Amino acid sequence: MSAFVARVDRLDERLDTYFEPLRNSRPLVYMFNTSSAVGDFGAIWHVIGVVGAVNGTLAWPQAVTLALLMGAESLLLNQGIKRIFQRRRPTVAGDDRFTVRRPATSSFPSGHASSAFFATVVLSGWVDAGWTTAFIVFAVIIALSRVVVRIHHVSDIVVGSVAGALLGTIALQFTTSIT
Repeated sequence: MSAFVARVDRLDERLDTYFEPLRNSRPLVYMFNTSSAVGDFGAIWHVIGVVGAVNGTLAWPQAVTLALLMGAESLLLNQGIKRIFQRRRPTVAGDDRFTVRRPATSSFPSGHASSAFFATVVLSGWVDAGWTTAFIVFAVIIALSRVVVRIHHVSDIVVGSVAGALLGTIALQFTTSIT
């Protein structure tokens, strides 16, 4: 198993070099700092749920269910899966170019990516298809922001995204009738 982990680490290091030019662009640094911050604790998805309920895009039971499901997803990922892997983050002390919160949990998998894709799948199952593209764009930007701000490795966000989408698909099977 350690040979596999070493290969993943080398791949992550190689892929990280492609993100360095993004880290030197002021407008992109601002965008990714902000994206990372609104992804903290799934905040953007909770806001989308409440705004959707206020404007009638979602029903209030859906907004409440989304919040509860996101809490369960976060608990499973952060207190369950992350404790198993205990992977170090790309920068332990952080990178001075970025003003993001330094998480206390391990790096693998990315909770921001997981919650973003979890919420995207669940919300996309509840609203008109036109919203799905916007949700996917938000999810991708939030996930990528975690690599750009050097809090996660590329493999962390890939696995987090897949885990979130799978958990969202499972959750959606039990929540499609909520209105």
